[in-house]
Amino acid sequence: MTDAALESRALRRTAVRAALSVADQLREAFRAPMQHDFKRDAHDIVTVHDKAAERSITAVLLDEHPDSMIVGEEGGVSGSGRVQWHIDPIDGTSNFARGLAYWCVSIAAVIDDAVVAGVVLDPMTGNLFSADADGALLGDAPLSSRAAAREIDATLISSFPNPKDTWLFGESAYQAQSRLVDAFQAVRNLGSGALNLVHVAAGWADATMGFYTNSWDISAGGFILQQAGGSIRGLAGGENREPFHTSPDYYAIGAGGDYPTLSDVMRTWSSRYDATNPPPRP
Repeated sequence: MTDAALESRALRRTAVRAALSVADQLREAFRAPMQHDFKRDAHDIVTVHDKAAERSITAVLLDEHPDSMIVGEEGGVSGSGRVQWHIDPIDGTSNFARGLAYWCVSIAAVIDDAVVAGVVLDPMTGNLFSADADGALLGDAPLSSRAAAREIDATLISSFPNPKDTWLFGESAYQAQSRLVDAFQAVRNLGSGALNLVHVAAGWADATMGFYTNSWDISAGGFILQQAGGSIRGLAGGENREPFHTSPDYYAIGAGGDYPTLSDVMRTWSSRYDATNPPPRP
């Protein structure tokens, strides 16, 4: 095994320990009375549990890899080092705060602009998705993606359209949704981008997508999907962008799927705004 592969495996194991370290506290907090605040607006919820979990995760990561940069949803960028950790302590906070059991912990390790390890933990089901240079796992079992060949036989899961999308695209967001609803067998809006990606990796859904996203939302799940045999395509202004986790827009498809409507919708609507200079919020 190469040094790079050994390092990838070690980083995955560290991320697993970090994710598991907050599982009990998040399960106990879920559906218990909690206070929450708002970031950008009333649609963008943050709880004390997001912040506490990110601090706990960061402590585990830095204890094992002290020369690291942290890129966290709640704490922003801190530290420096060859390894970057992209952390979303609760991806799907609105679900978590409301008592809907579709949220997760997402942690990715990035070296030289490439994701090299990823973990997504669903504390409520106990499903632990992870990947390193050797492949993807669900628990300790190998994970292989599979998808319906045609859109009309496929299920698309995403968080589209949401208030962010109507801010970016106005009423045309619903035109995009209409095209997707017509093309796919089923379209579901579930509320956690990272969990959507690993559900595609597991073959429990066929495709997912998102606009104006962040690295901590997609780094781990996208890498797990790739290592399971699926694909994720990053876009900016309608054009391909690599590496995928630096892209504002993305769509991802399980192994064996070919979805031209999804590809066309993503490229068309991605080209309608500039992520570096988005429209003013209403």
